[in-house]
Amino acid sequence: MTVEVLRRAFAAEWTKLWSLRSTWWTLAGAFALMAAMAFTLATSTVHNNTNDVPGDDLGVVVASETAIGAVDLVQFVVLTLAILTITAEYATGSIGTTLRWAPRRGVVLLAKSAVLAAVTFPAGVLLGLAGTAVAAPVLGDWGRFSVGGTLADSAAIGVYLALVSVLVLGIGTLLRSTAGAVTTAFLFLMALPMLVGGSDTALGRWVSDALPSSAGRHFMNGGGDPYGPVAGLALLVAWTAAFLVAARTVLRRRDA
Repeated sequence: MTVEVLRRAFAAEWTKLWSLRSTWWTLAGAFALMAAMAFTLATSTVHNNTNDVPGDDLGVVVASETAIGAVDLVQFVVLTLAILTITAEYATGSIGTTLRWAPRRGVVLLAKSAVLAAVTFPAGVLLGLAGTAVAAPVLGDWGRFSVGGTLADSAAIGVYLALVSVLVLGIGTLLRSTAGAVTTAFLFLMALPMLVGGSDTALGRWVSDALPSSAGRHFMNGGGDPYGPVAGLALLVAWTAAFLVAARTVLRRRDA
């Protein structure tokens, strides 16, 4: 595998991604949803702090952490883009052309992963900044803002979205179906952690904490029980690598 082969594969995947209108619409939808979610969460915080029920007071919160809270839902718009990167080619049959032009299938998957990371990381940073910009004025005196903290939280969002996008690229490669991959990603990243995390058993809580979305949340939030941000990042990287290896194995062994 030469650098030139990788460069050409990356350039081809980059061109394909940005030539699709769905890419632009999906990213625009992610920013719109981030703005709506950040506004809603900030409004809820203000309401909880100013109503007559003392038990729901959140106190002064960090504005950029409101953007992090919005990622739970916003991520699925971005992840749809990641899934379409592979499943759209299966749907149209163009995957056959892709693999004829780049017969080393591992190179194709690596190039798609690199392009996704190159797009979703800066998109995640900008989403974090946009969410903070919406939340800060709504929070008013109930919000705390710092440039350094906002940049760090936004970068963490970017890293999380880049890694989880590559993870769901693996899911899309394994399933080859957009509907199946989106459903699986939703169940795996949101529904399953909620179901097992709500268990009264230690095993259920342990499984929930070990899942990639929980690891990502620990990473973005700066840690907490039962592990810190570095462990959360390492766990998320491990999940992403596992799905990528599985996708590469399946892609090499079956017909397009």
